[in-house]
Amino acid sequence: MRCGLALAEAGSPCGACSLHAPPMARTVVALDYAFPWDRLIARFKFAHAPELASVLVRPLADHLGPLLATSDELRPDLLLPVPLSPRRLRERGYNQAWELARRLARELGLPAQADGLQRWRETPAQTTLDAAARRANLRDAFVVHPRLASRLAGRHVALVDDVMTTGATLATAADLLLRSGAREVSAWALARTPAPSRPDRPAH
Repeated sequence: MRCGLALAEAGSPCGACSLHAPPMARTVVALDYAFPWDRLIARFKFAHAPELASVLVRPLADHLGPLLATSDELRPDLLLPVPLSPRRLRERGYNQAWELARRLARELGLPAQADGLQRWRETPAQTTLDAAARRANLRDAFVVHPRLASRLAGRHVALVDDVMTTGATLATAADLLLRSGAREVSAWALARTPAPSRPDRPAH
């Protein structure tokens, strides 16, 4: 419910979140980051294929549509993509999180802002770091755009990203938005890296 990891029974926080809850009020994930989706998402991000967003957004939109229809409380006031640094944005040519967010906004009838959250500090790639190093790597990496800062008070914001690995990026961004006045922050991710199988538990 909070970290996006699969549980045998839905509806309550896992043990880790009960002890140390992330700042997101809830996390919605459509897919496991595993075959064949991991290859398609990697192509979307790294092979200059932004058009794949139209295909990849479908599982998340199909899951969110009925969910938002059940309760106005789950419906955010604004969608924000997790930002790329200026250098990485220049190299890639597009922010994959924004490509997903703007299509979700159109599909679900929600406002979205491409630059509401900005990454002003260049950081090493998260893929090379463990969970603790990811958190340290992201410290003070984000800033709220001045145009948004004055309008955050009391609003429910949904952060959109393509892949959630440890949750450090989304948690850091959510914490900043809450400290900047947001009432609540949800996390919406296309895919989540599954928890490693325990050695004493058979894989499923």
